[in-house]
Amino acid sequence: MFDFSETETQAMIRDSARSFAEQVLAPRAAELDRTGGFPDKSLSQAAQLGLLGVNVPERLGGVEAGVIAYSHVVIELAKACASTTVAVCVSNMVAEVICSFGTVEQQQEHVPKLCAGAYKVGGFALSEPGAGSDPSSMRTRARPTDHGWVIDGSKLWITSGSDAGLFVVWARTSDGPGTHGITAFLVRGDAPGLRRGKPEHKMGLCGSTTTPLELSDVEVGRDALLGQVDKGFRVAMMALDGGRIGVASQALGVGLAAVESARRYALDRRQFGAPIANFQAIQWMLADSAAELEAARLLILRAAWLKENSRAFTREASMAKLFASERACRACDRAIQIHGGYGYTREFPVERYFRDARVAMIYEGTSEIQRMVIAREVARRFQRAGAS
Repeated sequence: MFDFSETETQAMIRDSARSFAEQVLAPRAAELDRTGGFPDKSLSQAAQLGLLGVNVPERLGGVEAGVIAYSHVVIELAKACASTTVAVCVSNMVAEVICSFGTVEQQQEHVPKLCAGAYKVGGFALSEPGAGSDPSSMRTRARPTDHGWVIDGSKLWITSGSDAGLFVVWARTSDGPGTHGITAFLVRGDAPGLRRGKPEHKMGLCGSTTTPLELSDVEVGRDALLGQVDKGFRVAMMALDGGRIGVASQALGVGLAAVESARRYALDRRQFGAPIANFQAIQWMLADSAAELEAARLLILRAAWLKENSRAFTREASMAKLFASERACRACDRAIQIHGGYGYTREFPVERYFRDARVAMIYEGTSEIQRMVIAREVARRFQRAGAS
């Protein structure tokens, strides 16, 4: 059913991403983690290689390489620098959302700029101080005017919030039950009334800015409406389904980097007169991590293949995100253990891998949310099978 054989296009863009990651991102990763900030230069170079529009049509400035190629790209970038990778992922997600739900005019106006880095990157403004996993609690409001809309509210945990030139912002447009009444809007980063808060001090992904946004009487035109009024929750959920493939791929990349670092260390480190790689306890840790991450890769490829072939992939994306994020964290933990005391210092990168991997179990839907999604989808399939 699934065909994961690599195409020439997929191999080409994967190799391009790998070269960029090894030559550009990896040498900057430790310093970026130490100093923080926003990786302007790296993202500009990524845009020049087409990495901000991997699954975007060529007519809109993208590479149109497909979802599997996008996953390959994210894995390669995350091996080198997860902080830069998360900005790449979110910007790709914003471009894809506009391609899927935007008007022709919106696509032509915004998507080429996202792919070329003219907006630096895109931002995804859904979460709020009181509305994380539960978007029905959203309080940001958009009210209609003679010329468009006025948006007021607060957003939280916005990746690249310090520098993104275009945001997809969700706001309530009516008081319907649950998530009905939520609408999506395109808001430029320089819109009057949009204020970017101070970046959060995070455990990991320190080279990726995560900020609150304040929207105070932000006026946007009618052309800012993305999709249909009161039906923006569907936009968010479709974006998150695809985003979970990206997060899973990012987690896998970090986990693979940790295993490779542990492998090299185990071959070099000698105790009791032999490399510690000769000891069964070390071998089993490496073997378990390698097997689990390979299983994660296959789950990711399955979800990516389904999306690329316009098949339902919600359950598969959640499975991939859940499994890859949790196994990547486990692989990073084992890598620290293999390094011993050195793994707990910044002399080796495994402590950064551990810190960077941990958030994958939280954002784009926590592990608990993924289990809820998977259980719901499993129940629906059983119901359909019973009905037939």
